[in-house]
Amino acid sequence: MRVVVLGAGVIGVTSAWFLARAGFEVTVIERAPEVARETSFANGGQISVCHAEPWANPKAPFKALQWLAEEDAPLLFRPRLDPALWRWGLAFLRECTAARARRNLQSLVRLGLYSRATLQALRQELGLEYDARTAGILHYYTDTAEFDAAIPAAALMNEVGLDRQVKLAAECIAIEPALAASRRPIVGGTYTPSDESGDARKFTDALAAHCEQLGVQFRYGAVLQGFEHEGGQIKAVRLQEGVVAERLVADAFVVCLGSYSPLHLAPLGIHLNIYPAKGYSATIPVRPGQIAPTVSLTDDGAKLVFSRLGDRLRVAGTAEFNGYNLELNAVRCRALIERTSEIFPGAADYDAAEFWCGLRPATPSNLPYIGRSRYPNLYLNTGHGTLGWTEACGSGLAIADIVAGKVPDVDFPFQSAVQ
Repeated sequence: MRVVVLGAGVIGVTSAWFLARAGFEVTVIERAPEVARETSFANGGQISVCHAEPWANPKAPFKALQWLAEEDAPLLFRPRLDPALWRWGLAFLRECTAARARRNLQSLVRLGLYSRATLQALRQELGLEYDARTAGILHYYTDTAEFDAAIPAAALMNEVGLDRQVKLAAECIAIEPALAASRRPIVGGTYTPSDESGDARKFTDALAAHCEQLGVQFRYGAVLQGFEHEGGQIKAVRLQEGVVAERLVADAFVVCLGSYSPLHLAPLGIHLNIYPAKGYSATIPVRPGQIAPTVSLTDDGAKLVFSRLGDRLRVAGTAEFNGYNLELNAVRCRALIERTSEIFPGAADYDAAEFWCGLRPATPSNLPYIGRSRYPNLYLNTGHGTLGWTEACGSGLAIADIVAGKVPDVDFPFQSAVQ
């Protein structure tokens, strides 16, 4: 059985790996010249089940209104005449009830735990090298009210099976001594010792090489032009490589196109509520003698994450809802460095920071679309938002099981027929 995977980010490549290992003949279509050139290229680096708390929660609407006038706000909505944005926003508000936020959190924790265990097994099996660190993730707080508000969410995650421990300020500094130099006092934190970090691009590169050893074919520079369907089935995809047009026939198709998934699927009558949330990152060299953090961290107040990737410090975060715009905003880039240098003065060569932005495929609930579409041989693995790296391996294994007609070994609301 021949399967075409559309997209070669971390979601597409993990899907290809597990499909190939299950015995399928797999071809991956990617418009870029390499794997992991878009959203997976320079993300925050965290495998963070502890980030399962959905954006949509009872406090979110008030915070979003507070941030509307702040150019460097952690979450920035740019009002625009875009029906997709308004549909997304209304659905987001519906997800902000306490009951829905709790349900979504539970589903995300289960998928995250399953995915993290799958990643760990895969790393051991293949000996993958990607600057992995397994010292956990520490959420730290510089505001007492935010720290107090984090404690119930940590308790709920513990109920679902994630070990997230509340820590006093001194305990946070003991876990990550670099916090001792912070110009803002640390008031407390939560620590998830089982979470990890690593370079998603390096991981995807390494796994793609193993995919090729299993016979997976990668078609780079191939732009998806559309689908051909007949009798309720997808028959082929139309591709453009330079001036050459081609149709590629297969038995099944898996869509891993991130923020661009709804654009490609709308002509089929499949309407996914995914909107691009532009995230920013800075990759900063760490010179000999500089005391940079080694434990992966989350600054909940500023909505930033920090991961040590070898001799680099990656800081990433914020979400800007501004369509498919990929221009770097100088104010938001500067805000990354200002906050990082405030918490970790002198920890890295801030003048040599390299900035990047990417579009994260956000759903109103934060739950990704994983499963079958209205076309029985067209499958979805998309919409992972900020948790693509965290959920990639579990999602890839789950979609391979679904394509094979099996029930995935995780309690998650998989799609059965997305319209």
